[in-house]
Amino acid sequence: MARLREEGAHLSERSESGGAEGRTPRIAAAVAAATLFAAVAAVLALTTPWNPLPGSVPGGRVEPDPALDFSPAEIARSRAFDSAVNPPAYAGLAAGLVLVFALGFTPLGARFIAWATARTRHRFLRIIVATVALTTLLRVAGLPFDIWSESVLRRYGLSTQTWPAWLVDQFKSLAVTWVICTIALLLLYAVVRRFPRYWWTGAAAGGFLLVVLVSFIYPIAVEPVFNKFHSLQQGPLRTDLLAMAERDGVPVEDVLVADASRRTTSLNAYVSGFGSTRRIVLYDTLLKSPPARVESIVAHELGHAKRDDVLYGTLVGALTIAGSMCLLYLLMTSPRLLRRAGVPSTGPREDRSGGAADPRSVALVLALVAAGTQLGAPVQNLVSRRIEARADAHALNLTRDPSTFVSMQHELSVRNISDLNPDGMEYLLWMTHPSGPDRIAMARTWARMRHVPEPPPLR
Repeated sequence: MARLREEGAHLSERSESGGAEGRTPRIAAAVAAATLFAAVAAVLALTTPWNPLPGSVPGGRVEPDPALDFSPAEIARSRAFDSAVNPPAYAGLAAGLVLVFALGFTPLGARFIAWATARTRHRFLRIIVATVALTTLLRVAGLPFDIWSESVLRRYGLSTQTWPAWLVDQFKSLAVTWVICTIALLLLYAVVRRFPRYWWTGAAAGGFLLVVLVSFIYPIAVEPVFNKFHSLQQGPLRTDLLAMAERDGVPVEDVLVADASRRTTSLNAYVSGFGSTRRIVLYDTLLKSPPARVESIVAHELGHAKRDDVLYGTLVGALTIAGSMCLLYLLMTSPRLLRRAGVPSTGPREDRSGGAADPRSVALVLALVAAGTQLGAPVQNLVSRRIEARADAHALNLTRDPSTFVSMQHELSVRNISDLNPDGMEYLLWMTHPSGPDRIAMARTWARMRHVPEPPPLR
């Protein structure tokens, strides 16, 4: 009898996903996914600045060596901080993945959603409740590790927040997650219901457009939730920065200052948005540095703006999301995977979208997104480091002042307690920028290539 049941289930699965009617959209989705991912791979391979300083180097390229520029005490502090901050980071990552995979790839998530939405009858309200409940559960589960990390930052003087202010920021972050995830999932499930057999087409197009839209509105809608911004006041520094941007041929809407000091003592600057929302943002902590050093770091940000790195990253990310939606279709129409997640693989007779439209599959969607994000992180980090190195080269070409660049990178590394010698796993999981010693070595290599005085060791 058990064998007959097993054979019946196997035949049912074949009829659900293996018939000619079921194979056609799956084959089309597979071809589209392969094409889009191949396009992303080709774009990254051809456009990533794998060698941001091309050409021969008299005397050879300079190798990074922290001992040349950092004191034994600074190196020891960096190692101690790294040893203190890594355990909560790795533990939090592992615990988060275990929980989201347990919810998505077992019936636990479907049962949790059924419980959370027991009194909700409308399909789309169930999706909203399921999304809010799951994202809240995941954030609460990660809170102990976040508190652990924050405690390390406080012990090393990097955090200036009170615990109540920190908790408010955590809630703001959760609220942003609610909004973004709810909108994305409502749109996804609407497309699944509207185009049951070919919903991957609408999901791919919608995902592409949503990524572009979020990237455009994020600087004006989300960043102000966490920081207050004001234009850099009139004075020599603002005049010099705008003059440098004009000399570089980079249209800059404004140079803003973020009130980062109420949260951290670290130094930073970044460029966000594109088009009418593109702006360069300086931490207010950075304004205490000598003007030449501020100009050096802004020159780096101008390198991002001149190359339209934000727009480039947005379009590559949007293309990746489009391919991911095609792959998601293949996974969400797998009866075996749906059964593993505790989601019925078939819906009512009139609903040809099957289990993919069931709100109980939200946990499976989040688990698949988490898996894809984690698998893609090493590639994303690698490309980001090369783009950051190109922006460093741009800063050196623009300022032609490698000595100030070296002193700026030293100050950044010391103030932020950056890892001066990251290991391979840290490069894979976390490192979106080259290390401080790598950036200093590039400045000395640039000086050799341009036949200008090479910055001497700072020690």
